[in-house]
Amino acid sequence: MAMAQAHGTLHQPPRAIPVEGISAQRKAAEIAEQMSVAGSEPSVAGTEPSAAGSEGTGEGMSGAAAPDTDAVAEVEETGPFRIYLGAAPGVGKTYAMLSEAHRRQGRGADVVAGFVESYGRPHTEQLINGLEVVPRKVVEYRGSRLEEMDLDAILRREPGVALVDELAHTNVPGSGRNEKRWQDVLQILGAGISVITTVNIQHVESLADEVERMTGAKVRERVPDWVVRKADQVELADSSPEQLRRRMLHGNIYPEERVSQALTHFFRTDNLIALRELALRLVADESDEQLLERLRRHRSRVPWETSERIMVAVTAEPEAGVLLRRAARVASRVEGELDVVHVIVGDTSLSGDSPSIGGLRQLAADLGARWHEIEDDDPARAIVGFAREHEITQIMIGSIQRSWWHIADGGPIVRRIIHEADALGIDVHLIARHEQPPAQAPEPSAAKES
Repeated sequence: MAMAQAHGTLHQPPRAIPVEGISAQRKAAEIAEQMSVAGSEPSVAGTEPSAAGSEGTGEGMSGAAAPDTDAVAEVEETGPFRIYLGAAPGVGKTYAMLSEAHRRQGRGADVVAGFVESYGRPHTEQLINGLEVVPRKVVEYRGSRLEEMDLDAILRREPGVALVDELAHTNVPGSGRNEKRWQDVLQILGAGISVITTVNIQHVESLADEVERMTGAKVRERVPDWVVRKADQVELADSSPEQLRRRMLHGNIYPEERVSQALTHFFRTDNLIALRELALRLVADESDEQLLERLRRHRSRVPWETSERIMVAVTAEPEAGVLLRRAARVASRVEGELDVVHVIVGDTSLSGDSPSIGGLRQLAADLGARWHEIEDDDPARAIVGFAREHEITQIMIGSIQRSWWHIADGGPIVRRIIHEADALGIDVHLIARHEQPPAQAPEPSAAKES
């Protein structure tokens, strides 16, 4: 995945480079010197001429000497899949996507708007002008006429680049081949067509539960983590909480009748700060991954430390999904692999064929984890044995698993796992129980922002 770049809010004046940014540039220079790669230097985020993340438009380069051919070869081409990520509706994801579409079209790319939702925002609607728009499919559903993206029409058109808004959207039943729009996007990519899309941070599967706890709003539409990680670039469309609330108050995000409720619920300042931190952290994690990959390519002869390997043990308890998503976030932040282990003991209610376990198995696949089932009447032995065999570095277990952990009364199984794992040099994390928030106002769906 390519280095992600944060984008400022629309019409926002340029910001001064902070002191830590200057230090980052010096550090990059030091890394370049250590790498000793002839004719190449790592790029410093924020130095590109384009404010919206284009690959260079030539603006402001009049009269400048032509770049060296070796330098041109060092610049990697844009990958076929780009995601504009936002902390909340209204930060400018669609605007940034459309701006990039015009830049690419100006450079000769064949760009079409496969599905773009403006929600009546004037600046967004203006940017749709000048782009070829693929007609939407009209679907009858429960007495209403609804519009959906026409996947087949896009595939027949065979453009170079397709714009597909709202990656987390759930398609109207019977409207096409797939249940989810992210599945449509994968088919478009499979046909050799580049895709630029948008998504909000609350719809990323491993973070959805965290957002629900913070905001009290139900997140009904979710995108598997592995789909987001499949992107070649994840770009952050950023806006400060104060500016986003002002845009809401001025009617630039929701209709007037929804503004008051939004400002006192999902768009509270503390919620927006937390959501923005989650978005920044996800993009930073992807940037670190790209930097490490670049260093590995240029310093292949230098030994690297092995990556972390995380194991999470789950049972059929109702809140096991929370533990699994938490483990996925930890694995993502340490760039580690994730294995999910379900121990089947004598109780047949914990069988791997139960509906709850089937849901966990699917969730593990969505999070990019590996699922394992072990039959053993001694869970501690099974957990530690798996960790030893697979060279696990961290074990995660949860207090929600009372069926055979006996955590509440400090039972022997947990103590055995901790004791035996310690002898092997394996860290053990005990994850606290998280209560789900009471149902409140529905979360602003990616498909129903207005």
